[in-house]
Amino acid sequence: MTGRAAGELLLVRQPSAWGYSRASWEINLGCNYKCKHCYLGLKVYSGMPLADKLTCLRVMHEAGVLWLQITGGEPTVDKDFMPSYRAAFELGMMLTVSTNASLLWREDLLQMFQHLPPYRITASLYGATKDSYDELTQRKGAWDLFVKGMDAARGAGLPLRMSVIVTEDNAHEEAAMTALCEQWGVEYNVFTNMTPTIYGGAESLTAQSKDHLRMRKPFTGCNAGHTFFHTDPHGLVSICKIGRDDQISLPAEGIGGLSRLGEIADRLMLRTGGCSGCQLSGACTVCRPLAKHYQEAKAPLESYCQHGMKKAG
Repeated sequence: MTGRAAGELLLVRQPSAWGYSRASWEINLGCNYKCKHCYLGLKVYSGMPLADKLTCLRVMHEAGVLWLQITGGEPTVDKDFMPSYRAAFELGMMLTVSTNASLLWREDLLQMFQHLPPYRITASLYGATKDSYDELTQRKGAWDLFVKGMDAARGAGLPLRMSVIVTEDNAHEEAAMTALCEQWGVEYNVFTNMTPTIYGGAESLTAQSKDHLRMRKPFTGCNAGHTFFHTDPHGLVSICKIGRDDQISLPAEGIGGLSRLGEIADRLMLRTGGCSGCQLSGACTVCRPLAKHYQEAKAPLESYCQHGMKKAG
């Protein structure tokens, strides 16, 4: 900052009365991969025109959102990704982009990220070899695009983190995947538990490696719908990516629609349906919206419920 005015480099945002500090946004459900484990189910290229996208970003800004995760589908394939990213950055949001890294080699993306730095780019890793990576993503050449994108992103000095996804197809390469992250000098988290699709479908569960099904920590509550929210490609807001019932349209209702979100969140978190009256609810490892998805998918109890875990043991 030597020799420059603070106003040239700093943006001071006014406090918001709404108190939403974080949000996630699916800019599009479309993707250039067809991953077997994907919780989105059908990945349809549909969404809002750019004008509505920018309206949603302005509402998020008014709601107080400082941390915004832009995801998909694959966000970088959306035709409006770059102008949307720029708009969010200029509104003073700290941006995380969740990506498969297949397009990070593009010069226009690299230049934008270097000029308008994201807080983080989180890239998913689906295998340590071409065979396993292409098999899980169900796209020939996906591994080559991933390596090309990661080489370009690392060369540009982008702030990277890896999500190591362990499935039935690549479980034998878990150690090799984490070793690759360490070789690249990139922080990583390992994810092993598959979830049903957002429509309650079981097709994504077939990718689960049974040997890698891990016990989650007991669910002790969260602030979904109270301090953060999720927005889908059509501008419909829900409490999170999982609990998508009773959505609120940001383009149609604006900031006022968020006044109903806290009540919706409290209702969705109640132990209802197959979980009402459960004597093990205090040790439950999933929230009620996620348990509902597992139940709709007719998933094995041991994949999400303490009752099933006791029987399996």
